[in-house]
Amino acid sequence: MSVRSIRLKPEIEEPLEILSKKLDRSRNYLINQAITEFIEKRAVEEERWTETLLALESVKNGAVVEEAEVTDWLKSWGSKNEKTPPKT
Repeated sequence: MSVRSIRLKPEIEEPLEILSKKLDRSRNYLINQAITEFIEKRAVEEERWTETLLALESVKNGAVVEEAEVTDWLKSWGSKNEKTPPKT
């Protein structure tokens, strides 16, 4: 594990110290957790953005499912005759 130096804003330092004591965890642990969660959140956002661009490209190319087909499929959920998802 590498060592980094960071500067914390004064308005972050006190709440971090309080949370550290409350959770009985080091400030270092909390900072690492915050950075890890931030990176994971950004990865999810990036994946969603990529999926959105792919979906928009599909629509542009005419690969769509009619609303009536989707509605019919959704209405069948939970019934004995549940339908398979419509395909493009």
